[in-house]
Amino acid sequence: MTPAELLTDGFDRVLDDLERTLDGLTVDQLTHRASGEANTIAWLAWHLTRVQDDHIADVAGREQVWTSQGYADRFALPLDVGDTGFGHTSAQVAVVRAPAALLLDYYRATHAETLAFVATVGEADLDRIVDTRWDPPVTLGVRLVSVMNDDTQHVGQAAYLRGLVESDHR
Repeated sequence: MTPAELLTDGFDRVLDDLERTLDGLTVDQLTHRASGEANTIAWLAWHLTRVQDDHIADVAGREQVWTSQGYADRFALPLDVGDTGFGHTSAQVAVVRAPAALLLDYYRATHAETLAFVATVGEADLDRIVDTRWDPPVTLGVRLVSVMNDDTQHVGQAAYLRGLVESDHR
């Protein structure tokens, strides 16, 4: 298995899990808060996509899907266009409202760009330094695993919240 095949499999699993998690949910269900300060399913889906989009665009040397394909305008969130959700307050989490179809469209577009990039990644590329702000500096391999780990954590949280939302609405 090549690095590209391995990375593709991992990111495909995120897509599959996100599609199952968001399937059939209303905006009210997507924005339900399990407690007053909790993240919502919509925020988790948006945030994991924003982080993947931001980080992959950076290492690929291209513009983010968020702006290049008009998703910033389609979501029309009262947030800075470069915002990815890191450090959001409860109030900022609450402004992320979107239907499942839009959240999935944005993830699918980001996923397509991600797969186009990882298809070009060979074994030697994984050691390329992509971020010198850390000690040790971050390699491409570490960055890609970090993105995938962030995605799986957040989609798992969203799936858990879906179970809570469905039990609350029975």
